[in-house]
Amino acid sequence: MTKQDFKTLCTNNLLILDGSTGSALQKAGMPGGVCPEQWILEHPDTLRKLQNDYIEAGSHILYAPTFGANRPKLAEHGLEGRLSEINAALVALTKEIAANRAYVAGNLSMCGQMLEPYGDLEFEELVDVYKEQISCLSRAGVDLLVAETLMDLEEAKAVLIAAGEVTDIPMIITMTFAENGRTLFGNDAKTVAAILAEAGADAVGANCGAGPDSMTGIITDMASACSLPLVAKPNAGLPTLNAAGETIYDMGAADFAGHMQTLIHAGARLIGGCCGTDASYIAQLKVICDT
Repeated sequence: MTKQDFKTLCTNNLLILDGSTGSALQKAGMPGGVCPEQWILEHPDTLRKLQNDYIEAGSHILYAPTFGANRPKLAEHGLEGRLSEINAALVALTKEIAANRAYVAGNLSMCGQMLEPYGDLEFEELVDVYKEQISCLSRAGVDLLVAETLMDLEEAKAVLIAAGEVTDIPMIITMTFAENGRTLFGNDAKTVAAILAEAGADAVGANCGAGPDSMTGIITDMASACSLPLVAKPNAGLPTLNAAGETIYDMGAADFAGHMQTLIHAGARLIGGCCGTDASYIAQLKVICDT
């Protein structure tokens, strides 16, 4: 997909993203402490069911489960030597599931190390980390790229620099904001949107955090600061533990979709769900998009 194709697609349509991957896989049996990317490749039918359910519910874009398939994160499990193989295999699996029924996005996120002066990682090193993974994803044939759950604006800029050096496919950036409307490092939504638009993002937005009812101000502020397509991919409300010690979320699918209508009115053009959401949430989003 070209950048112009993506721009036209967002202009003419409300695009439905997928829902949760991580929390959904845990619910399906993925144990804690494992490398999710390796576990998925060892249990491909779990991903097949999850992503096929999202497509049937109405998703136009699937996120390939390459969220943590960068060198530092894979090194935590001794898998850094299989980086290219893992990224390629996960994209191939999602493309097989999509079967031309949905676009496939290569998914990136934090590398698990902090940039100077908060940590030891130099900015140029981080750019190289993302260049390596983006190169793998691009060769694997993703339609677009999305970097999500970022909390540091400098990290987001590193992703955009890396993408610009190795590919010309569309690049979406979504950051996570706290209830005060700022990222972990104190950036407000207007600043994030303006800087990332200037740095070359093709769409910007927010994911994770709390529920959609807490995201209206963020999307509204972003809409006032840039003209890019905006992304809203919130959690299913707030998490709690039930009597069995399982994490559950306090917002059902219908309530979630009702609040998402407000985000659409605020300017969101790409909508989906993050932690706690499943295909029933995506089906409710399709209902509001079709009415």
